[in-house]
Amino acid sequence: MHRSTPKASRVFFALTPVALAAALLAALSPILARAQTGEPEPRLKASPRLREDIPSGGRHELPTFVSGEHVSGRTDLETDVEGHAELRRGDTVIRADRLEYQQPTDMARARGNVHINKAGNIFEGPYLELQVDSFTGFFNEPRYRFLRNEAYGEADRVDFTDERHAVVHNATYTTCKRLPGPSWMPDWILKAASIALDTEQDVGYAKGAELDFMGLPILPIPSMSFPLSDTRKSGVLPPTFGLGSVNGAEITLPYYWNIAPNRDATFYPTLMSKRGVDLGGEFRYLERDYKGIVRADYLPDDKLRDRDRWGYSVQHEGAVKFPGLPALGLAVNLNRVSDDNYWRDFSHSSAALTQRLLANDGLLTWSLGDFSLQGRVLKWQTLQDPAAPITPPYDRAPQFVATYQHSDFPGGLDVVVQADHTRFESEPALTLQPDARRAFVLAQVSRPWQAPGWFFIPKAQLHVTQYEFDAPLAGGQTTAHRTVPTFSLDGGLVFERDATFFGRTFRQTLEPRAFYVYTPFRDQNWLPNYDSARNDFNFATIYTENAFGGNDRIADNNLLTLGVNSRLLDEATGAEIARFGIAQRLRFEDQKVVLPGETPVSERFSDMLFGATLNWSPQWNFTGTVQYNPKTGRSERSTLGGSFHPGNYRVVSAAYRLERGQSEQIDVGWQWPLNDLWGDRGTHQGPGRGEGPGRWYSVGRLNFSMKDHRMVDSVVGLEYDGGCWIGRVVFERLQSGTTNSNTRVLFQLEFVGFSKLGSNALQALRENIPRYQFLREETKTPSRFTNYD
Repeated sequence: MHRSTPKASRVFFALTPVALAAALLAALSPILARAQTGEPEPRLKASPRLREDIPSGGRHELPTFVSGEHVSGRTDLETDVEGHAELRRGDTVIRADRLEYQQPTDMARARGNVHINKAGNIFEGPYLELQVDSFTGFFNEPRYRFLRNEAYGEADRVDFTDERHAVVHNATYTTCKRLPGPSWMPDWILKAASIALDTEQDVGYAKGAELDFMGLPILPIPSMSFPLSDTRKSGVLPPTFGLGSVNGAEITLPYYWNIAPNRDATFYPTLMSKRGVDLGGEFRYLERDYKGIVRADYLPDDKLRDRDRWGYSVQHEGAVKFPGLPALGLAVNLNRVSDDNYWRDFSHSSAALTQRLLANDGLLTWSLGDFSLQGRVLKWQTLQDPAAPITPPYDRAPQFVATYQHSDFPGGLDVVVQADHTRFESEPALTLQPDARRAFVLAQVSRPWQAPGWFFIPKAQLHVTQYEFDAPLAGGQTTAHRTVPTFSLDGGLVFERDATFFGRTFRQTLEPRAFYVYTPFRDQNWLPNYDSARNDFNFATIYTENAFGGNDRIADNNLLTLGVNSRLLDEATGAEIARFGIAQRLRFEDQKVVLPGETPVSERFSDMLFGATLNWSPQWNFTGTVQYNPKTGRSERSTLGGSFHPGNYRVVSAAYRLERGQSEQIDVGWQWPLNDLWGDRGTHQGPGRGEGPGRWYSVGRLNFSMKDHRMVDSVVGLEYDGGCWIGRVVFERLQSGTTNSNTRVLFQLEFVGFSKLGSNALQALRENIPRYQFLREETKTPSRFTNYD
């Protein structure tokens, strides 16, 4: 039986005024009832019904909707639709001038202005044959556009293998936005004999391809793979190129291996024109109970150094679990290189291997309630520079620490007891001290009183230490013992008031604080120093009991620290808008315990600390700390910094650092659109999408030594946003020693949504420019419902 129903999909319902009033009353009744009873209005909740993906097992159960101007056919056999024909099933929409659908075979044939929307991916062309459920078939002369990266192109034919796979023949591919005009051509385009699309892995495979840029072929590609999104995939990554003063021309051809969702590896062989071929690799893993990263480089027969060069870095964190017992924590940090010049010659290698002190650390931890145990082995590799030698730190081989901490004793007492036993080893010829075993016990009892507006904390400590030396000291001692008690009082007040400054209302605080510490003198200056160093003088350490870090020096103190802070808090949000502080120590007796080579501290008044932090608006911020010597009337150390960040891709930061007699530097960093200079501020394209094509950006960071009157480090570059491509040129000069530096020229061409060619300029910009923002950075995966039609 045949049926013909004009306007089958356009059915309208008419309501009389009485029926309309009844419908409105029925809809409003629940709302009026809740208003009378005071019942809260129900809130919208997230629903799993709008799924981005549809399970393949349930697709055959989905209903099929067919509509058009003229629909005819036989029930459960075939349906013919003419005029604005449309078929919908799940995430598939087919539109055409004419549509034939065979229910038994699930075959749809569409002719004339055919349009397919498959989960947000669009295909358009003159003729389509498709089995809807399995999504197998072909499309002649299609034009296509993909949701994930907004790429599109044209082809002679596309063969759909299933809903996740397709092969496009004689195809083009680009992400450049189409502009009106018959002579328009995209800035870049990939032409290929065939492109296999795998949306399950989000990867495309091109054969017989050629990459054109500005109408010129720049890269013939017999075979390649490329991402359809930012999802990880295995394959050869784009080569990177660089030119430096130390290694010469560098070419790297990385290969990425996506082993599993939680494991991957990258191999990056690099050809250096001055040195040879460096074989590098990196392996990452992430499991439920542990994670880590392993990186290694090997350069056989370095032509400049005439030797093999190598380096490796291993970081691991995790837990070892035993049934019925607390987990055992394990952390490993290993870093080793072949020679002392490695940090200088390969300054752009792993950050862990470009330092002169390389830690090799293994740590085991265990805890149960208030008790914790720790075992550690720490060894250092020291990379010496004849022009600037450094004294190597002592190895800890091994170190054992036990800690008990409880804060709910009767009377409100807090108790901490720590026991430590460490074996210190080094090269005596370099340290001029014998190796030793040191054991100490630190017991601490405090009673905090805290309430709104004030706090008071008395504390007592006892530090007992025992040494056993491998060789006699200058006085003949082979052992040593030390017991040092410490008593401290810490108290403060908090006053608040409402205040108005420059037309803004705030909650202002005034927070005076006093800290007194007494530690009697115990002669320790004759003891070797294995791990102690003087604490930095700042607002965090000025309120502490010991002037030294480590456990070989316990400073004798009889001093009072006085300070006051004042904060401005936003009344609406509670955010801290400004903070100002001042503090100074008053010493009642000389400090006789010092580090080797130092003299006793006899000044009764320490330097004064002044600090300020100001965040008056989201665009501006300022921080500053000044260590002022009242005897000389000048600052000993100063750090002043600020930044201006009015919007995306616009930031300027500056800092001034002074350490009297040692260094004085100015540091400036920026990222700013040059188009702003002639009034073109662009338009915001959305998060991570730039401000529109045709815009130039200046980026850089300069570090200048005023003491030496020379540039220390400099990174200066230009970025051009062409819309579907970005060009970067960066000039980098980084200091690698007192008299040496490494200069590089980095060039990168990024084809948005496709690939990058050239040097890794983004890494240099991200590592050196504060708050640098990528011109392209996908913040979220686009939904198929944003392109649902």
